[in-house]
Amino acid sequence: MRTSTVRRVGLAVAVAAALTSVAACGGSDDGGTTEGKEAGKGGGVVKVDAIAALLDVQKKTGAAHSAKVEGTTVMGTAMSMKQSGALDWSDGVTGNMEITYTGGAMADTMKKAGGTGTMQARYFKDGYAADMGAALAQQTGGKRWISYSYDDLAELGGASGAAMKDQMQNTTPDQGVKSLLASGDVKEVGKEQVRGVATTHYSGTVDVAELTAKTSKLDAAQLTALKKQLNDAGITTEKVDIWVDGNDLLVKKTERGQMKTGELNSTVFYSDYGTEVTVEQPPAGETIGFKELLQQQQGATAGGAS
Repeated sequence: MRTSTVRRVGLAVAVAAALTSVAACGGSDDGGTTEGKEAGKGGGVVKVDAIAALLDVQKKTGAAHSAKVEGTTVMGTAMSMKQSGALDWSDGVTGNMEITYTGGAMADTMKKAGGTGTMQARYFKDGYAADMGAALAQQTGGKRWISYSYDDLAELGGASGAAMKDQMQNTTPDQGVKSLLASGDVKEVGKEQVRGVATTHYSGTVDVAELTAKTSKLDAAQLTALKKQLNDAGITTEKVDIWVDGNDLLVKKTERGQMKTGELNSTVFYSDYGTEVTVEQPPAGETIGFKELLQQQQGATAGGAS
């Protein structure tokens, strides 16, 4: 594996694993097809005030602490992927996810690097680790896991890295509800079926930069830089939809928008709230830090490696 390829793969994994966790805790298949049926068996009281209803959803979903998640993410021509696993947000975001690249430039990069396109990701309060398999291990003395510190990602990624760190450490499923509340543009669409569950569908449009400014802990300079990066990428607004069951728990969330490289589309399903989530650190002898990996590769380049 070439030095430049190791770096690209490592960065690709960083972005994919981060986006997966953020999407799952924040936002396709046809699992959300609507049938226009009444959610009469949900057991909840019908609410005509969307804001009041969503405040209840935010509270109940946040207090549930954990859930199984499954979804898909498309980012233009850059990547498409699917993910499944379980996350806990009782004390930061922790959990286990399986991520599979299904298309785009990232999938091509992984294939060229000898990977299978599927990796395991483990999330912790201060970072996460991704199992890159035998292809990486051959280049790193048997270390198949890359460990990513949120602090390192913030340092390496500038404004977008700082935003990613903030989201990864603070975003929980109820934040998706908060985004709709913060948008000032939310409405109840109707009663629909999602994977056999009776739900109420809510929808709104979110100004991405404005929402980040409201909900993140970024300083003024970081927000200015992030807005420029978002504008350069063509990201301005997102349409956010959520589906809620009769117990005021989030069942499905979608985010859709446009980028210069194409469509931005994230769909996540939630189930089994309260599920037990246990996360183990990967074996130390099989793990290398991403920052250390970059330094090694840069050293190899300086030494004449290609």
